Amino acid sequence: DAGALKVYFVSAAPPIRYPNIYGIDIPTRKELVAYERNEQDIAKHIGCDWIIYQDLGDLVDSVKESTLPNHPITEFDTSCFSGTYVTGESINDEYFTKLHELRNDTAKLTRGKSSMSANGGPEADVGPPGSHDGCESVSNDKREESTGDRTHGGCEAITNK
Repeated sequence: DAGALKVYFVSAAPPIRYPNIYGIDIPTRKELVAYERNEQDIAKHIGCDWIIYQDLGDLVDSVKESTLPNHPITEFDTSCFSGTYVTGESINDEYFTKLHELRNDTAKLTRGKSSMSANGGPEADVGPPGSHDGCESVSNDKREESTGDRTHGGCEAITNK
């Protein structure tokens, strides 16, 4: 008999439980394998016997410790691991609901089907109104002073203080 008796999955990162809304095209939260699942549920879902993830606190500490003394990193975005967003968003906010409706697999398939004309060629305008091919507006900054650059269409840059 060939094959492994046990399968172990080890990740150098913490489980990705939340979407990244700052420009990385990560699926919506419900499409992430770790969303609302503990490690045992994830292992069962992917078909392994045991799963090990990096601890988020240890990851943060290791990055801080590995920086140069004259260029310390004291804070950085870990929202896809922690669900804590620098703009103050919460995973249950209306903003995330809108992102889910625009970016989930079913919505992408629907857009893909509607992008084909009767002769099989692509249509000119395939996305829903306000959609920029998955590059949705990130004007969700709830801070009193927003420094976002709003001059680049639907994908404005944001600066964090």
